[in-house]
Amino acid sequence: MGFIPGPNDPFYELMQPPADETPAQATARLKREQDAQRVNDMIDEGIKQERAQAKKGRNLVKVLLLGQSESGKSTTLKNFRMRFSKDEWELERDGWRSVVQLNVVRSITTIIRVVEAEINGEHHMVDSDDEQSVVTVESAASDLKFSDRHQLLMIRLAPLQGVEAELKRRLGAGTEPVQATSMSATPFDTPQEYRPRRKRLPEFAVRSWKEVIESEQRAPQIGDGSASSDADLPTITIAGCKDDMKALWHDKAVQQALKRRKLLLPDSAGFFLNDLDRIATRDYVVTDNDIVRARLRTVGIQEHRLFFKHAGKATGWEWRIFDVGGCRTLRSAWLPYFEGVNVIIFLSPVSVFDQRLEEDSRVNRLEDSILLWTSICSSKLLARTQLILFLNKCDLLRRKLKRGIKVAQYLPSYGDRPNDVMTVVKYFREKFRDIQKQCSPEHRSVYIYPTTVTDTEATGITLESVRDGVLRENLAASQLI
Repeated sequence: MGFIPGPNDPFYELMQPPADETPAQATARLKREQDAQRVNDMIDEGIKQERAQAKKGRNLVKVLLLGQSESGKSTTLKNFRMRFSKDEWELERDGWRSVVQLNVVRSITTIIRVVEAEINGEHHMVDSDDEQSVVTVESAASDLKFSDRHQLLMIRLAPLQGVEAELKRRLGAGTEPVQATSMSATPFDTPQEYRPRRKRLPEFAVRSWKEVIESEQRAPQIGDGSASSDADLPTITIAGCKDDMKALWHDKAVQQALKRRKLLLPDSAGFFLNDLDRIATRDYVVTDNDIVRARLRTVGIQEHRLFFKHAGKATGWEWRIFDVGGCRTLRSAWLPYFEGVNVIIFLSPVSVFDQRLEEDSRVNRLEDSILLWTSICSSKLLARTQLILFLNKCDLLRRKLKRGIKVAQYLPSYGDRPNDVMTVVKYFREKFRDIQKQCSPEHRSVYIYPTTVTDTEATGITLESVRDGVLRENLAASQLI
């Protein structure tokens, strides 16, 4: 019904219908009034929703995890979820079984290809789909002795190739080969044509590991009463090959071959292969450390939500955390996610001072990380974004330095400083902090943490400090403190 003024309303007389109004005219007038009232109600409802959304937006924190490929972004996201979303984490645990198994099998099959090449006298190998399986041959290396025992091991481990294919098939819903056509050093650069400098097989990758894990949760497992033997086959085969896998991994001639060909397996390979007695069993149960170290490359943007309640209140803060691909071929996709971002957690691995980018072997990984950090700090679009820096992979840095690798050999500006972990990390901390101070369009602080994100306990403490600092800054920005 349209608006009807009361007798005491000053507009009462003005809004009275004409005395000579016909029934048809009255019907048309009432319809116009009803339509106008409906539009007015819609406008009021829209304003109400906008106010509610604005109020909710004040409690929304948008977080981006940035850094080059293999810097630890996905592992950091896992730590966030394990620490602050425990119920979902537990529900997904069994879904990671196939991912861990694939990590184990891919490492073994990569080693088998190296041994085969050594036995056959091959000096060149087509790279596997494992991003870190970089294979070169030192011509000056001494001859390696392989026996019939190694040949027998290869034959006995041959079924693992079928297991690898089956695991990829099971995890492969939504997978796509990585076929990049352009790349850029920073998200602000114009993408250039990408021409791989060496031939590689496309790496196995998925759009979202969350989708994969959810599909694996629905898959039948051993002991669930399922009649499907196909679901059990990878676990049964891996368990049957346990002793042979251990023999291959610990064999001295094999280790010498890996060293001679400078094979860089993923960081997690040693963790899994040194624990085959636990993992290569029919009753294998996935642990938190297994999930954190399990590698499953993603080529899409991963979004996860966390909720933090105010003490003693039903309301709280919602965090939307985005994990974006760090390879140079994927950085152009970052730009749309910079709008409205509150926090950037940037991961720079400190152990890569002697390594080069997989996608462009002309570029040192540390130099690439510094260039990327400089572009983020310099951006006017991100001038008011809170910056948090993780100097990651301190454990791998310690191992390298213990082997006698000198930082100054690859980084002349390091000078004659001591070649120990604390001094190296301090040097990088100062370098990254100076870049932030010099390049930021506006004054702001940066919070820097030395991390090893595969260490879940230490990382959990760091993330609690990060959470408290982020919430404190956002409360201050909302003028609530």
